[in-house]
Amino acid sequence: MGLSIVRVPAYTDNYIWLLNDVESGKTAVVDPGQTQPVLDALHENGWQLDWVINTHHHWDHTGANLELQNATGCKVAGAAADLHRIPGMELALNDGDTFHLGSSEAKVLFTPGHTTGHICFWFAKDGCLFSGDTLFLMGCGKLMECDAATMWTSLSRLMALPPDTQIYCAHEYTLANAHFACTVDPHNTALQMRLSQAQERRSRGEATVPASLQEELATNPFLRAAEADIARQLDLARASPVEIFAELRRRKDYFQAT
Repeated sequence: MGLSIVRVPAYTDNYIWLLNDVESGKTAVVDPGQTQPVLDALHENGWQLDWVINTHHHWDHTGANLELQNATGCKVAGAAADLHRIPGMELALNDGDTFHLGSSEAKVLFTPGHTTGHICFWFAKDGCLFSGDTLFLMGCGKLMECDAATMWTSLSRLMALPPDTQIYCAHEYTLANAHFACTVDPHNTALQMRLSQAQERRSRGEATVPASLQEELATNPFLRAAEADIARQLDLARASPVEIFAELRRRKDYFQAT
């Protein structure tokens, strides 16, 4: 039966994800920054909240933890490394742990880079990854607490997942990311096509998330830091993938779409 997944928009560009294990009826919410949108979505679907699961400690991902605990009696799970930074956390998760939501299972992947304690949740049987702020569509998270080598290691780990894995990230950053990607990978026709598709969807008020890892491997410059085309475009033909990734991240930090 698997998971039923509902997108819950929050703030200006956040996505909160509601996950319902169809067989058991157990429900979790991923990275709830706001309370009322989650409560409304639960009511609309007739679900009772059992778990909050957090990918990292930032306020726009954890801001509703305590209110949801008080309103629903749910439990909170997050990275053991963030035990004292995630409000209400009761279940501390480490790399390789299995998180159970009824009959559905997620493998916990430790992916530091954006923060020191960031984790992702990979539901292998359902073919989906909740990547928080580590991996965005055609982008990646800023290096808030770690260096480029740490983030590259984490992204490389995600790149090894099955290519049909659907990436459920926590922000609608796709258009801005695609515009930047075109400046460092201008001859990538697959990228140009994705940009056009994203523009069409956003013009209709539609979300661009999720997308497959296969699409990301072909168009996300941060996952292509080991590719010769990217190195040539940056005039870094002799640089290592980590050095190329670091330069991509530096450029993106200062990029402004025209």
